[in-house]
Amino acid sequence: MAVKETVLHENTPLGSPALPSPQALLVTGGLITTAVLSYAILFSSGLQQSMTMWLGLLLGYTLFHARFGFTSAFRRLLSVGNGEAMRAHMIMLAVASTLFAPILSMGIGFFDQSPAGYVAPVGTSVVVGAFLFGIGMQLGGGCASGTLYAVGGGRSAMFITLFAFIIGSVLGAWHWDFWVNQTPSFPAISLATSTNLGYTGAWIVQLAIFAAIFGGTYLIAKKRRPPSIKPLPTSKGWKRILRGSWPLWVAAIALGVLNAVTLMVRGNPWGVTSAFALWGSKMAMAFGIDVTQWVYWSGERGNALNQSILADSTSVLNFGVILGAFLASATGGVFALKKVGLKRITAAIIGGLLMGYGARIAFGCNIGAYFGGIASFSLHGWVWMVMALAGTFLALYLRPLFGMTVPKPKDTFC
Repeated sequence: MAVKETVLHENTPLGSPALPSPQALLVTGGLITTAVLSYAILFSSGLQQSMTMWLGLLLGYTLFHARFGFTSAFRRLLSVGNGEAMRAHMIMLAVASTLFAPILSMGIGFFDQSPAGYVAPVGTSVVVGAFLFGIGMQLGGGCASGTLYAVGGGRSAMFITLFAFIIGSVLGAWHWDFWVNQTPSFPAISLATSTNLGYTGAWIVQLAIFAAIFGGTYLIAKKRRPPSIKPLPTSKGWKRILRGSWPLWVAAIALGVLNAVTLMVRGNPWGVTSAFALWGSKMAMAFGIDVTQWVYWSGERGNALNQSILADSTSVLNFGVILGAFLASATGGVFALKKVGLKRITAAIIGGLLMGYGARIAFGCNIGAYFGGIASFSLHGWVWMVMALAGTFLALYLRPLFGMTVPKPKDTFC
């Protein structure tokens, strides 16, 4: 049976044809690469880093199979009132918060370490950075995690987005001192430890907020009658695990659990974009730019500049996500590189720059700040979500300028 190749994006259907020979070669190559990289990490950096890479692989595999999007979830909600994906976010955050609470309160971790969540200051840098990120992810065609799994899945434009993302991250690291230390800011606020709530009280408060948002999306849908998310064709039975589409709620639970395991294994939640700043800064050093003079790279953070990339747990996670998505797309028979038009290239560059810059000054992206921050009971995660939604709203008017679609109420599917 012939395979119909499709352009990979968050809404691309997963087919269930017989695996053709070229795809079999891709799967084999992916497995060999995974084995070699896993051995290299184990040999150079130890078991902890090797486990971290495999967690990244599972995260990437899950993201791809469910087309679990953050960018599309925000866009659908604001453009036509479809909250299906946002409800999946609330399930994911509820699962993660439920697991993070005992892990953080009791210090449950592997490798003789005490896990720490992502709790950051709430100030101008978060407000501006998250707003820029919200615009950027709509123009770039994906968020931080979406960029990685789309690259792994062969979506051509996302290679450009990733390159611009790295450049933007370096620029954000360069200006980090101004935004973080020289603009108005409140201190880091944890709903669990900065208040009298404790982890149990903070968990109850967050579950109530998740439930309110979950129910609120139904009220919005009742009023606006939005188009549904286009159903994804899928394999049946056990084949669905390898070559079918997964329900959003299944991926939401899996991502929440995997993030909690990541917290225990590496001592911090899942993160993405700090690695981009590291990769770009290392490249800048190769061109003679002394990034060590930047405040961002002062202290312990600067040690990473003189170490192997394989010693950086966020980098290792990213490699795993890309490999996981690649294996998922290859086994599904949908890995395909396509030509990219000039408008799309321009949007990818602008979007990547905005995301990289925004994530660096906002203490994270949709994963580190939104997912990891809220799961860690940090107020900055909630502020990030609100400002990213505001940026997304503005970007709905910018996307058509680059030939990018926005869901309409008259659509059958979005």
